[in-house]
Amino acid sequence: MSSNATPSSKPVKSVDLHVGDAAPGCKKNDPILIADGVRRTFGGLTAVDVDHVEIPRGAITALIGPNGAGKTTFFNLLTGFDKPDAGSWTFDGTSLAHVPAYRVARMGLIRTFQLTKSLALLSVMDNMKLGATGQTGENMFRALLPVLWRKQDQEIEARAVELLTRFKLDAKRNDYAASLSGGQRKLLEMARALMSEPTLVMLDEPMAGVNPALTQSLLDHILGLKEQGMTVLFVEHDMHMVRHIADWVIVMAEGRVVAEGDPHTVMQNPAVIDAYLGQHHDSDLGSSDADNVEAMKELLDDDK
Repeated sequence: MSSNATPSSKPVKSVDLHVGDAAPGCKKNDPILIADGVRRTFGGLTAVDVDHVEIPRGAITALIGPNGAGKTTFFNLLTGFDKPDAGSWTFDGTSLAHVPAYRVARMGLIRTFQLTKSLALLSVMDNMKLGATGQTGENMFRALLPVLWRKQDQEIEARAVELLTRFKLDAKRNDYAASLSGGQRKLLEMARALMSEPTLVMLDEPMAGVNPALTQSLLDHILGLKEQGMTVLFVEHDMHMVRHIADWVIVMAEGRVVAEGDPHTVMQNPAVIDAYLGQHHDSDLGSSDADNVEAMKELLDDDK
């Protein structure tokens, strides 16, 4: 079931994000990410087949859809963790096609993972410091001369302490990352992503596996990214969370974008209802999809 968590304060929603009707592939007033003809197949299965999609700058966009819709695969393609069969996409006007993941990150597009990627046998502080870019001491020869990088390292550590304090992980700074709970690892991964001062943050199911006690904190931190001027694109199954914090929603089903719009409009879109409900009339749902369907029904009832 969905968590029913809501932000500690009512978020200010961004408006006037699109041009014309809110339809799949509609143009945005100020897109930061544009994808055209992105296609990825695995054998005879088409996992992603996105004709055109634009992500609005300075807003929180949710990418939703039933299990197997292609959301995470699309994330992997956009961030350089997988290669498409066809298509092109740009970030802030720069093509990202054939750009490896580490270069994508250096350009200001950072992503987190559904299964956290913290380095378990490093301390929380060391995990944070790894997220900083342009470190002089990473050069093998300069590393031999601490005078060249000591000041920068102190600045990086100060920023890490600031972020760990904001995410309430400062007391864990010297602990191994392996000792953190699942929710704390999610917070660490988000905090580490901010070490590179990104422009666009992509979160893959940030609430997955998180203890309800930390859900509120994660919600507030996601809203905080927008308040700091960043753009957020996130994959999420918790429909209540999507409705409360997303400015714009993109819906995928069977690899395609089937709907776009503000959360209220999208939740009532027949294509979205069919994606979550219609395709499952005569099939046995897995527990995750069953929860998604139940959440959709609750939201539809709330809007009546």
